[in-house]
Amino acid sequence: MRRVVVTGIGALTPIGNNYQAYIEGLKNGVSGANDITKFDASLFKTRFACELKGFDPEKYIHKREVRRMDSFTQYAMAVAEDAMNDSGLDVTKINLDRAGVVWGSGIGGFETIEHDIEEAAHHVGEPRYSPFLIPKLIADIAPGLISIKYGFRGINYATVSACASSTHSVAASFDYIRMGRADIMITGGSEAAVTKAGIGGFSSMKALSERNDDPKTASRPFDKDRDGFVLGEGAGALILEELEHALNRGAKIYGEIVGIGMTADAYHMTAPHPEGLGARNVMKLALDDAGLSISDIDYINVHGTSTPLGDIAETKAIQALFGDHVYDMNISSTKSMTGHLLGAAGAIEAIACLVAINEGFIPPTINHFTDDEAFDPRINFTFNTAQERKIDYALSNTFGFGGHNASMIIKRFK
Repeated sequence: MRRVVVTGIGALTPIGNNYQAYIEGLKNGVSGANDITKFDASLFKTRFACELKGFDPEKYIHKREVRRMDSFTQYAMAVAEDAMNDSGLDVTKINLDRAGVVWGSGIGGFETIEHDIEEAAHHVGEPRYSPFLIPKLIADIAPGLISIKYGFRGINYATVSACASSTHSVAASFDYIRMGRADIMITGGSEAAVTKAGIGGFSSMKALSERNDDPKTASRPFDKDRDGFVLGEGAGALILEELEHALNRGAKIYGEIVGIGMTADAYHMTAPHPEGLGARNVMKLALDDAGLSISDIDYINVHGTSTPLGDIAETKAIQALFGDHVYDMNISSTKSMTGHLLGAAGAIEAIACLVAINEGFIPPTINHFTDDEAFDPRINFTFNTAQERKIDYALSNTFGFGGHNASMIIKRFK
């Protein structure tokens, strides 16, 4: 198997609109949550979210084209450009037939669907829909447009597995390179679900926090008073490259992907397996794939959504697999800061692992106020403040509705 490294990063998050700003947000424990500004949320049970701040799509996309793209695609185009620029890749000097794009989005063009249905419902006579409705809403339009922009003629498709979507996209890209089917992949994910239907749908499931009086502290993974997740939006992109290809062009290397795992809970439509069976299995598969032992892992960026059941199930899975080594690791949920970016979560959390490895600190789990007796107090959840630590191996977990589980292990490059 060929080795696969990360040579470019793009991040567009509720706590920073680029990679450096994201690093600072993670280091300082910034909350991206606030009152919703995209629409009037006054009648909703949840009236806050982790929105992007000051994002201007016209920095990346011509004004005419912006109108033809849903926000999730705009986000994808932006982070792909940032990652490509960061990588230093010259498209005139690479084999474009061996360069591809796999991109994840759990929902795709949600705001486009919502907008066009509302418009059609209020139109007198024959219902009218935009000619761009279909290309704006389909999840695969993002990798398609990225490939068009850079001329990448290799593997190209979208992964859709709810909140595990972008971890699956990175896993697939990793596999294609290590198996020799590609040399370069643009991968990651984007989501733009802070809409009336997004808030309303998740709220009706009782999945969202309703802490409207204090949005910034609403995402409370592992806290006794957690009451649901905070919806976020944004995107993350990684340039994956075969090691020798990267070394031959003198690329900077952020880290190496060394193992992936993918499983199903086969249990329930939305609830996790109560003992975290699928989560345990997926982490074990990632370790086996990487050829590592449990004692090699220094840090786990957990799914950690701040839901009453999910946090417990994931912690049970970690304890069952890692045993006493759980007390030697750092664990944290960066969703406490960014909110839950659904299909984009895996990408920005993989980037958080790369931040930990390259910057020498563990991003904190902020908003911890009250210990929950459901969790062993000896576990280091990195509460409230970033902690300095050298990280050689980081594991990232993402789990999605439908029982989709994906884990990825990233190694310090040496």
